[in-house]
Amino acid sequence: MSNVRTTAYTRIEKGGHRNALGKYLSGRHVMSAASDWSRFPLGTRFRIVDTKEEFIIDDYGTALIGTSTIDLYKPTNLEMKRWGVRNIDIDILQWGSEEQSLKVLGPRAKHQTPRRMIAALQKKNVVRASKVASASKQAAARTSSSRTLD
Repeated sequence: MSNVRTTAYTRIEKGGHRNALGKYLSGRHVMSAASDWSRFPLGTRFRIVDTKEEFIIDDYGTALIGTSTIDLYKPTNLEMKRWGVRNIDIDILQWGSEEQSLKVLGPRAKHQTPRRMIAALQKKNVVRASKVASASKQAAARTSSSRTLD
């Protein structure tokens, strides 16, 4: 994926030391990252092309909703400030799960940020289901018309 906008955050910011799953933010081999889960679902693993650093989406943030920005966890305030805002190329190693995203967000639906992601995820699923149904109808129509010709 090319030209992905990234920002950085650290544990001293609002939200503290834990990610959206209640686990400690990771600054180790595979680091934590936050996104709008309707764009990059929970569990999405990616590598930054230039630095080879690996991240996993395990958090979200209010400012990320409705954007394709990824917020990278940095263990120190200095590293966060050094990162700033960058447009980078990433390799998606594994897409996360929209289903898992919805499972985590569901109990939080009374809050605006999760509610907006839930709505976007549900809309994607409706569009996807509609496309599958349309493709199935077209395939069925082709099959029945080829039988008529035989």
